[in-house]
Amino acid sequence: MTKKRQMAGKKVTTHDFKDGQGLVAAHRHPNGGGWVADTARVDETAHVGKYAQVFGNAQVSGNAHITTNARVSGNARLSMDAKVYDDAQVSGDARVCGGAQVYGGAQVSGNARVNGYAAVSEDAQVYGNARVFGNAWVHGKSRVYGNARAYGNARVYGKTRVFNEALVFGYAMAYGNAQLSMRAKVFGHARVSGNSKVSGNSQVSGRVRMLRDDMALGNSIVDGERHLGRSTRWENKPMPLARHGRKEGKQ
Repeated sequence: MTKKRQMAGKKVTTHDFKDGQGLVAAHRHPNGGGWVADTARVDETAHVGKYAQVFGNAQVSGNAHITTNARVSGNARLSMDAKVYDDAQVSGDARVCGGAQVYGGAQVSGNARVNGYAAVSEDAQVYGNARVFGNAWVHGKSRVYGNARAYGNARVYGKTRVFNEALVFGYAMAYGNAQLSMRAKVFGHARVSGNSKVSGNSQVSGRVRMLRDDMALGNSIVDGERHLGRSTRWENKPMPLARHGRKEGKQ
């Protein structure tokens, strides 16, 4: 809803951003025509598409693009060449910068940071103090939150949860219903999938494949080229390196 009303002798355009605040003073951004609340700040160099909205105390600078039905609100900041589009939302004190992209129905909120050339898409959520950067891609219905980090060329998707202070990086992938928590690290070309869990101070790296209901707990170190898949449980002990070409369990 948009109206013009008289305030202090002059006409003020208002718009309802559907955030519970009702009609607030707002204007159409000259570069793209999208709605921007007067309390927000958007550089003229930034693009706000016709159906996009920026409100609250959000700030958009540089060549950032907000298009289609995207919403940027709260104290969120977009800068440089960041892009937010489709039905994506960036809110709270979140920051999206560099060449990062947030799209689909993705949400980035809290104190989360997405930068570099990272992407958050589909119905994924990044929140808390989480960081996604480099060329990492978080998508599907996955969640990255707490103080977790996804970076390098890592991929997190499916219904995976990465939280606490867990790290996934390198060319690692976490997908399915996997959970990475506490101070766990998954890196190299490792794959953690199914209902597998990595927690504690555990490390999973190399070309390890954790498939079904595998667990790496405590201070476990799982490395090499093993393919697990028989509900293997490793706790507080290292797993010796597998010989090249050897596979354990079923894929």
